[in-house]
Amino acid sequence: MKQLVNTFLAILIAAFALMYLGAWMNSNEGYSGTNTLTIYNWGDYIEPELLKEFETETGITVIYQTFDSNEAMLTKVEQGGTTFDVVIPSDYAIAKMREEKLLLPLDHSKLPNLVNIDSRFMDLSFDPGNEYSVPYFWGTVGIIYNPEMTKGMTFDSWDSLWDSRLKNNILLVDGAREVMGMALNSLHYSVNDQNEAHLQAALTKLNKLSPNVKAIVGDEIKMLLANEEAAVGIVWSGDAAEIMDENDKLDYVVPQEGSNKWFDNMVIPRTAANVDGAHQFINFMLRPDVAAKNAEYVGYSTPNVPALKLLPAEVSEDTRFYPPASLTDRLEVYDNLGKRMLAHYNELFLKFKMNK
Repeated sequence: MKQLVNTFLAILIAAFALMYLGAWMNSNEGYSGTNTLTIYNWGDYIEPELLKEFETETGITVIYQTFDSNEAMLTKVEQGGTTFDVVIPSDYAIAKMREEKLLLPLDHSKLPNLVNIDSRFMDLSFDPGNEYSVPYFWGTVGIIYNPEMTKGMTFDSWDSLWDSRLKNNILLVDGAREVMGMALNSLHYSVNDQNEAHLQAALTKLNKLSPNVKAIVGDEIKMLLANEEAAVGIVWSGDAAEIMDENDKLDYVVPQEGSNKWFDNMVIPRTAANVDGAHQFINFMLRPDVAAKNAEYVGYSTPNVPALKLLPAEVSEDTRFYPPASLTDRLEVYDNLGKRMLAHYNELFLKFKMNK
């Protein structure tokens, strides 16, 4: 009996020892929430060397995952299968995440580098007071065009797209908000308009554009425009910069009627396992040298004022991608339209695509 008790005690001690060893390994080998940081971002949307630099500075191991749309990101965050510590959604998605209580409030005392962000890009409608998010990149929606293929034409107005000389020569991004917003702006309505008569008028005008539309495409729009497969495209400014790097014949303009001013911001999901590490990463990305290095790699516009001084003058002084307040003040951020109205926008956009 004594031998049986001793054997049982030995097994019990061994089990506790294994449990302790496992806990120690988790806390010292990067398996715990405090030693890893899971980041969820758009594809090719950060300078990879910066992740290594952050790891070296903090001792935190970064797990980096990507998404290709706000909707895909929202679905994954809502499902909660993976614990993300930092996510980089767009403005209207942030409003939706706030509404659905998917985000943690930020501790601004842990973000001293927040002072570097241009005040024009703070305290916006999708996140008043920046309680839940801080700017990462920003930009506009506009027209990219090839002057050699559109001789004599100007694109200061959205109405220029309806010119019959552009038959079968325009590429549109496959986005309901972007295309519907363009049509609404051309009629001098808001990109967030919910008036049914205005929306139907926008659809009618889009249908009249169909003969000029060569295709409605996704990421391949960059390659197609750079290769001169079409003369004109409706794109985000960051994509325009990338296209123009490939083909310097092209130019980019935001029409005078107005357009979308978009933001991708950093947030911390409510289910984050490493909240302190998330704040460290956000503050790291707000550092001027880091923001400048990131902007040079990605090609999108940085909202970081000191970082602009570290960028080449041909970049920071290019008003196509760093427009003055006189333009940005006239542009609109996409509002969260709610599920019902967003579905209606998608329905109208689908009708236009089917008519194409």
